[in-house]
Amino acid sequence: MRMTAAQMGRLYIVGIGPGDPELMTCKAVRILEQARVWAVPKAKEEGMSSALQIARAMVATDGKTVLELCFPMKKIRLGQQPAPDVAQGWQEAAQAVLAHLEQGQDVAFPTLGDPAIYSTAFYLLHTLRELQPSLPVTVVPGITAMSACAAQVISPLGLGDDVVTVVPAAFDDERLRDILLTADAVVLMKMFRQLPRLISLLDELGLTDKAVLVERCGLDDQHIYTDIRLALGRELHYFSTLIVRKKQISH
Repeated sequence: MRMTAAQMGRLYIVGIGPGDPELMTCKAVRILEQARVWAVPKAKEEGMSSALQIARAMVATDGKTVLELCFPMKKIRLGQQPAPDVAQGWQEAAQAVLAHLEQGQDVAFPTLGDPAIYSTAFYLLHTLRELQPSLPVTVVPGITAMSACAAQVISPLGLGDDVVTVVPAAFDDERLRDILLTADAVVLMKMFRQLPRLISLLDELGLTDKAVLVERCGLDDQHIYTDIRLALGRELHYFSTLIVRKKQISH
């Protein structure tokens, strides 16, 4: 059944930052406090939601309905059909959220970092809009992992005429070589299982010493590798970001 926007609850896609609950914005906290329903993503049915853990460190979930939605972690290439289990996960999540929206209940979807940067939230939104085109939506930006990592290592991401490029490192693509050769600063996201391949490429290009790796940025067990070779052989956490910056400030 198609409903008008006035009849439906509102979907709030809420960026909750890179992991440190104190880096959630005031607006994110306010919306999470007000929403009686949370829809939280997780990678495995039996797993835990990192977004839920971070959000409830600042906002109590007492009296709230918490929908734990499973989104399989597989590569997605825009313009191509996703894997069947990924598409099924989107559909099941959308139906679960829509059931509350159609009852006039607002639903908050907390997502790591900023929703605009490689977030599952927009796959969910796309699926929901196929079911209800009039769905009212508000997107709340959050602090990105790359911004938090740059702050931890006290380094800019871009200055002056720098060209900064953000890359999903999980894709084994020749574009990465070209990007590393041409960009002034490169942020490699989703790289926790890619380090051996990345170090090999950086060694080849003479850029390994320009790279810094931040694992679990801003959390109690944060680890910063200024020599990224020291991280080889370690099972890095999903919250890992690699920054390659070529230029230094001239004096």
